[in-house]
Amino acid sequence: MGKNPADLLSSVPPQLESAPLAYENPSFLNSPDGRLIRIVAEYMEPLARFRKERIQDTIVFFGSARFRGREETDAALELLENTGATTPAPSSEQPASVPAIVAGEASELQVKRAASVVHMARYYEDARRLAQMLTRWSMQLPSRKSRFVVTSGGGPGIMEAANRGAHEAGGKTIGLNIKLPFEQFPNRWITPDLNFEFHYFFMRKLWFAYLSKALVVFPGGFGTLDEMFEILTLMQTHKLAKKITVVIYGSEYWKQVLNIEALVGTGAISPKDLALFQFADTPEEAFELLKRGLTENYLVPEAEAARAAGAISEPKDDLMAGWTFDDFLSPEMAKTRS
Repeated sequence: MGKNPADLLSSVPPQLESAPLAYENPSFLNSPDGRLIRIVAEYMEPLARFRKERIQDTIVFFGSARFRGREETDAALELLENTGATTPAPSSEQPASVPAIVAGEASELQVKRAASVVHMARYYEDARRLAQMLTRWSMQLPSRKSRFVVTSGGGPGIMEAANRGAHEAGGKTIGLNIKLPFEQFPNRWITPDLNFEFHYFFMRKLWFAYLSKALVVFPGGFGTLDEMFEILTLMQTHKLAKKITVVIYGSEYWKQVLNIEALVGTGAISPKDLALFQFADTPEEAFELLKRGLTENYLVPEAEAARAAGAISEPKDDLMAGWTFDDFLSPEMAKTRS
């Protein structure tokens, strides 16, 4: 006996909707299987924006995110709970107020932090002024591209100061933020089209090193130490195919925190490794060191090469012009000197 036509129709599956395209499928893109695509995206998307904004190279500022500017110290300067956070640290970790100190109610930690607050705020103002000086100088260079653009980790503290100074000088400025478990936002002084957020720390580190021609290290904590020693190690081991001028700002602070001479004395590093960086204690001193390093390492050789080639001293329009496909995939930080 044949089946009823109505029964046959009822057993037919409904019409399927179109499957999502792989690159529009969030369940795939956010899965472990999509990790490689996410990593490549954190390389290609910043590269595309840097090319669009005509960024040729950068000066990177590192330093503490846990302090605010001097203009806020007279009101209610607070230590932040975590690097990049907007939430204040617990009251027991905050700097003591004058009445609390007089009344004997402040802990030893609070008294020490109260004494250091104004001193640390000075570094904020120094970073802000140095970024202004560098940006005004770089904007006067004869180039259709943006040279030596002030770059930071995009958060508060010294990072904010660097972006703020560059913005106040009228230049572009870059913020390379990292997505963290706690609440945090990019500072307001970053050029909007150059505001980045990364998921992977190592991709963020790559972009700090990729275009940088100079590094300024202001007082900071674990994050600052990590970034500084990573660049110094790349320089020491000749893994950078370029020269980077490194200025460590605030010799009083850093010589309390680090005993680099002990590394030399024990043979852990070579005496010549001390030449990888220089100390500075004023914005003017740091500016002169950076200006000299960038001029000697880049501006003069570029001008001489252009004259030898019979061309004007002007970089090509395309950030990647003249590169091979291998060059395109291999950032400068991964190349060794010949």
